[in-house]
Amino acid sequence: MNVKALLICLLPSGLCAQGFAGLGTEVDGFAVPQPAPEFSFPEDHGAHEDYRIEWWYLTANLQAADGTDYGLQWTLFRSALSPEDGTGWQTPQLWMGHAAVTTPTNHYVSERLGRGGVGQAGVTVDPFVAWIDDWQLAGDWDHMAMTASGPEFRYDMKLQAQGPLVFHGDDGYSVKSAEGQASYYYSQPFFDIAGELQLPEGTIAVSGQAWLDREWSSQPLSGNQTGWDWFSLTFDSGEKLMGFRLNQTDGNYYTSATWITPDGDATSLTDGAFQAEPLATNAQGVPVHWQVLLPAYDVDVVVEAQNDNAWMTTSVPYWEGPVTVSGSHSGRGYLEMTGYD
Repeated sequence: MNVKALLICLLPSGLCAQGFAGLGTEVDGFAVPQPAPEFSFPEDHGAHEDYRIEWWYLTANLQAADGTDYGLQWTLFRSALSPEDGTGWQTPQLWMGHAAVTTPTNHYVSERLGRGGVGQAGVTVDPFVAWIDDWQLAGDWDHMAMTASGPEFRYDMKLQAQGPLVFHGDDGYSVKSAEGQASYYYSQPFFDIAGELQLPEGTIAVSGQAWLDREWSSQPLSGNQTGWDWFSLTFDSGEKLMGFRLNQTDGNYYTSATWITPDGDATSLTDGAFQAEPLATNAQGVPVHWQVLLPAYDVDVVVEAQNDNAWMTTSVPYWEGPVTVSGSHSGRGYLEMTGYD
């Protein structure tokens, strides 16, 4: 699902002060996801301006020749101030970019803000290009190129898909609460990725696996939900697991998961099937060590951050970083946690 919602900070009515809880705010005039969606590609890789919020969200687990592990994030968020149309500086479309590189000892973060309609940021479909300033994700969704930079890092990556798109929930209609709030949600979790990281210690060649999420909605959370814990795990056996726990003000959780076979067949699991419980926190009280259970597939694993301090110091802060997986299944993945600031 991936933070996807940070653009809420750019919305009116003081929603920035509400943080991720603001995603449960009701809005009028915007389109609302409906069951039984019919996706059309490549059009649906592009922007859906009649919905309030949207994101293109990529994370990657990388390794250098010496065995050092790295994590990488590239995200573009779109948020609409209103459902009305506009051109140039009158467009209601606002954009935010987040990029990060996580090493065993450091977490480098950069943020970009932009306005739609003036060429600073946007998404085109044919050819597909998602950009903000000089950051870019471009290609045909089988082969992609990606760049981003910050004061202390830069990366240039090539991606090649090794499997199909995966649709979460009911054929891409992903329910997020008992009240029925939902989003449209699909992923490309089968990217091989390779390229170069430029860090303070020098240029490092890396390769690994990447996971790209696409999601859009207008009110993806219920009014009693404050944030989430989201896991994308790739097991050494070839299976993959996407699971999230949405945290509620009454102390309960709403969960959802997708089990993905090595050839891309996906099975969605509804509320309660996926379980995630914190085992340990970092110095700031953020849980960075978890037990994850998916009994339907005999999954009982420990998920542990590769760097406890992968805190995104962005307009609305959150935790996002690479993890290792051990237990009934071994592997690597990514963890995102919101609502802990």
